[in-house]
Amino acid sequence: MDTATDTVIDETAISTESPVTEQDEAAQDTPKRGRPRKQQSTAKKTRTVELILTVTGTADGDWQAELTHAGKRVVQGLSIAASAVSRAAKELHPDISGGIETVISAARAQHQARMDELQAELDRVKQALAELDD
Repeated sequence: MDTATDTVIDETAISTESPVTEQDEAAQDTPKRGRPRKQQSTAKKTRTVELILTVTGTADGDWQAELTHAGKRVVQGLSIAASAVSRAAKELHPDISGGIETVISAARAQHQARMDELQAELDRVKQALAELDD
C-alpha cells in the first residue's frame, strides 16, 4: 500500500524588514564620519604604454631613429630613408609634415647644388681628357 502525505505550506508572508521612520531616512542622507567617498567610475581603466620615438635628421638628409620604452633604449641609431620620414610625417599631422619637409627640401637643394658642382667638374675633366687625346 502506498500512502501519500500532503504537505501544507502556510502562505502568509513574514516581513523581516522593520518600518522606516523619518529619522532613519535623515540618517541615511547624512554621511558618516570621515571624508565623503568619491563616486567610483564604472569605466574600465585603459592601460597605456609609453613609447618614445625620436627621429633626428641632418641638413645633409641623413635620418636616424631611436626608440625608448620605460626609460630603456630599444633601438638606437637606426638609419631611415628621408622618403620614409616624409611619408610618416604626412600620415601624422600637417604641422609635423611641414617642419620635416622644410628640412628635406633644404637637404634636396644642397644635394642638387653639390651634383651641379660635380657635373661641372666632370665636364671639365672630360674636356681636358679630350684635349689630351687630340
